[in-house]
Amino acid sequence: MEAGVVMSKPGPQGYVLNRTRRQFLATRVAVANTHWSRLWGLIGRRPASFAGGHALWIIPCRGVHTLGMRFPIDVVYLDQHNTVVHIEQRLSPWRFAPVRLKAASVLELPENTLCSTGTTIGDELEIDTRTSGTARQPA
Repeated sequence: MEAGVVMSKPGPQGYVLNRTRRQFLATRVAVANTHWSRLWGLIGRRPASFAGGHALWIIPCRGVHTLGMRFPIDVVYLDQHNTVVHIEQRLSPWRFAPVRLKAASVLELPENTLCSTGTTIGDELEIDTRTSGTARQPA
């Protein structure tokens, strides 16, 4: 996704909108909210299956690893209000990201998503995991 490009419609699995920057980070959001789905995450996925527009929202979560992964990812740590409290850009495979006690959830994104959207600490995100509907347009 190029800087300044705003997707107008979410995919079948919701969206992640950076309200502060008025940029969509993802239009296909998978949720990992069980013990096994949080543990498994993106392990074994191929890079093409997690391309631009995809995201994995891990709830609850304060830190992640990329053990068993085949590609780098961007990681966004969110507090209980979905405000960005920490970011890790281009986290390589076979690494541990730091644990952040302020985090309530973590959003995993394709690498370079944070850079291309300008997302940084303090930004407010809107996450909608509905299975259908139209994303609100950034104001």
